[in-house]
Amino acid sequence: MTTSAPAHEATTAPAARPARPAGIITMTGSALSNQLGAATGALAFPVIGPAGVVAVRQWVAAVVLVAVGRPRLRSYTWQQWWPVLSLALVFATMNLTLYTAVSRIGLGLAVTLEFLGPLTVALAASRRARDLVCALVAGAAVLVLLRPEPTTDYLGLGLGLAAAACWAAYILLNRLIGTRLPGAEGSGAAAAVSGLLYVPVGILVFADHRPTAAALGCAAAAGVLSSAVPFLADMLALRTVPAHFFGVFMSVHPVMAALVGWAVLGQRLPLVDWLAIAAIVAANSAAALAAAPRPARAR
Repeated sequence: MTTSAPAHEATTAPAARPARPAGIITMTGSALSNQLGAATGALAFPVIGPAGVVAVRQWVAAVVLVAVGRPRLRSYTWQQWWPVLSLALVFATMNLTLYTAVSRIGLGLAVTLEFLGPLTVALAASRRARDLVCALVAGAAVLVLLRPEPTTDYLGLGLGLAAAACWAAYILLNRLIGTRLPGAEGSGAAAAVSGLLYVPVGILVFADHRPTAAALGCAAAAGVLSSAVPFLADMLALRTVPAHFFGVFMSVHPVMAALVGWAVLGQRLPLVDWLAIAAIVAANSAAALAAAPRPARAR
């Protein structure tokens, strides 16, 4: 998962502005970078495990986001600190549950389950019949993905759903922080705290699993590709594409994850899982398009 603007929450670009090719290319690169980062991090799992990879990724994200957000920590009040601390815990838990899920059930399925977080947030506040249909379609797709089989990894599926809950909380906390702190200060402060939380985790992991240069390089690359690049790319994209189009385009992430998982990690999904992923992507796209502001009628 990236630290970029969440789906359905981006408000930077004017609603009436059509999407420009540069913005579409930037978002495609962001999605590809995000999933390549996750796949690259997975290559280090046999050496330092998911926790070790996440620790390094959190440290890289902290350096990047602190440099971008430049949080003024000494001036924060408790009303600003508590959502930042909550976001730091969510951020840390989200990546750990996601990467552990990737190690057990594969990149495509893990990211698809995580994607239910922003979709749930988008649908929860709606009372439209179309969104109810979208929710039912997504729910049916989830049941397909969770179908019991002799080889089903229920812990991995549960961790993917936990990552989805964390992403939903991440969106809501970001919305709150956006009203209390300017710019990217909140993200920078939360990333800094999350990075500090992973210092003892990293020490314990690396004491038990001696890291190699290759494993650390893969973990650091995951931090750059899945945190730094998407964060900056999505900020640039939101200047040239409408907010609702950004929300629709977020649907490419589960598909991209499944493709990258197949190409890089050799993880293959059965046809029924591909159909379930397509249903979730369609539900998100329909919900985002329904939320798009309609052009004003000429008088």
